[in-house]
Amino acid sequence: MNSAKKMSERLIKKYPNRRLYDTQTSSYITLTDVKQLVLDTEEFKVVDAKSNEDLTRSILLQIILEEEANGQPMFSSSALSQIIRYYGHAMQGMMGSYLEKNVQAFTEIQSKLTENSKDLYEGKPFSPEMWAQFMNVQGPMMQGMMSNYIDQSKNLFVQMQEQMENQTKSMFGSFPFNPTDKPK
Repeated sequence: MNSAKKMSERLIKKYPNRRLYDTQTSSYITLTDVKQLVLDTEEFKVVDAKSNEDLTRSILLQIILEEEANGQPMFSSSALSQIIRYYGHAMQGMMGSYLEKNVQAFTEIQSKLTENSKDLYEGKPFSPEMWAQFMNVQGPMMQGMMSNYIDQSKNLFVQMQEQMENQTKSMFGSFPFNPTDKPK
């Protein structure tokens, strides 16, 4: 991380009493305030006040847990179960990268739509109400596009898996062992 980014990164300290202290404003803040930092795309880091251990991920996971518990959840139980199954699996790193890249792609698409919406509405981006109306009309089309994208992504993943299997067979095919032999 470069020093300019570190300088602009907001430092939040978490104390044993579970309180969060924003060193920039010299005040205690709540998870709701941290959520607002995320929404405002502010760079920040949460550290344990005693050990200096980075707690940013655990705080972000707490925010997600609260969001999932209130209102309409983003993740189904099935999706969460599937994600959990990848922990400790050989493909864990790949799954994390895959999810991150897909969320990033989705965010870029949304940003592009937001930018393009300025042209439609007097140079101002759509309000949340206008987005709701837009999604009511365009939702089925967007779902279809996302389904096509997911199908393409799935096909690429299957092709990659087949290539890896073929490469593994060709690499280890010359070794004198039978894969059906069991160790004694």
